[in-house]
Amino acid sequence: MAGNDVWAAWLALYQEGALSPLRGINASPAVAYAVFGADPALRGMQQAALGRITRRGGGRGNRPGRHRLTDPIRGGEDAMGPMDADRPGQDGAGGAPDLRNGEEVMAFPPDRTALLVIDPVNDFLSEGGAGWEMTKTTVRIHDVIGNLERVIAGAREHSIPVLFAPMAYTEEDYREHEVHRRSGINRVMFEKRMFLAGSWGADFHPNLRPQADEAVLLPHKGIDVFETDLPDHLRRLGITHLVIAGMTANLCCESTGRRAMEAGYDVTFLANAIGAESVPAYEAAVHVDYPLIANAVLEVEEFLAAVDAAAARGGVQSGDTVRGSDHGEIGTVERIVEASGDAVAHLVVPRGLIFERDTFIPLDAVIRRAGTTVFINVPKLVLGQMPWDKPPSQLEQQAKLGPRAAGVDKLYGSRSPSAWERRGEEPPETEVG
Repeated sequence: MAGNDVWAAWLALYQEGALSPLRGINASPAVAYAVFGADPALRGMQQAALGRITRRGGGRGNRPGRHRLTDPIRGGEDAMGPMDADRPGQDGAGGAPDLRNGEEVMAFPPDRTALLVIDPVNDFLSEGGAGWEMTKTTVRIHDVIGNLERVIAGAREHSIPVLFAPMAYTEEDYREHEVHRRSGINRVMFEKRMFLAGSWGADFHPNLRPQADEAVLLPHKGIDVFETDLPDHLRRLGITHLVIAGMTANLCCESTGRRAMEAGYDVTFLANAIGAESVPAYEAAVHVDYPLIANAVLEVEEFLAAVDAAAARGGVQSGDTVRGSDHGEIGTVERIVEASGDAVAHLVVPRGLIFERDTFIPLDAVIRRAGTTVFINVPKLVLGQMPWDKPPSQLEQQAKLGPRAAGVDKLYGSRSPSAWERRGEEPPETEVG
């Protein structure tokens, strides 16, 4: 089947609402074709996926521009997240959230989790909004408004802070700072008069209004909410886990998620509470980009189930369903092997229709549990490329860590960073490994 034919058939089903938004390669043959089609070794996997389409059952202040509030990597007072001096950052300093609490690794700790709702406003989500004609298809297909209502209510019920991140533009933004000359999306928003300050279009959708005690962030003037006072709020609240929903998938949601991940936050995207300006934009973000940027791509119901820390602490169980970070179903846990001797703790997923061999997944790759489903932070689309065709050993795990800093002469083999060479420095121990 030609790539265009695959895409056309899939798009027709998608627009009819016949496909679930999250079923990994089974729900997105166009994406599978793009990823697998050029690789003969993976052609069989791609063809199997195409035959199994799953149908659905049941700027700080008012000043525009780039506002550097904090340094996302360096430590000290400018750190974006809770300080951890042992975690490496640029120049060896701390500055990222500490995510190493093993007891909570499969849960969303309510006291350290925040829900970020980006641009839940009329111009995107209401009929008559300046961007509605672009966004309405994905918003309706995924019931974005309904799912945003549910996740906001669920977060409030679990005492998880909800942060609202809207946009607003003034005459000064355009006349004095020429933000409409900055990028393609800024030009589009300017020409369509989107998010004009004080307007109905810039206001929150009537079903998605913040409560009086909830934080409304300063407006982002581009596509990265970290360029507002978001880092200040995350630091104030002691947040380590950031859950992202809202608009739009491939712009503000993705850019903010990338920045959060680089700053050391545990990032989760809620795919059925996110919309985009087109179906291809949504699919590329959710099925290709998010699974590598984030630890997990979940649906709203799964996130709310995973908030239950008591259930998540139960650990992986035999019979659990395993999904990748792209939400693709990998298989069922046959058994869990505990660490002993040279063996690393891992779970075993027996061979199936897609994977022709047993898969031995290191237990520390499991990052979420929701009900009887566990999620690993590797996309199903690339699982076959992982060295998981045999039980993992301590020796192999050690080899994956790389060399100790003291044993490295040139960081990049033939060169070290120019800053080091100019200063004649040795590699800081925290910057390697």
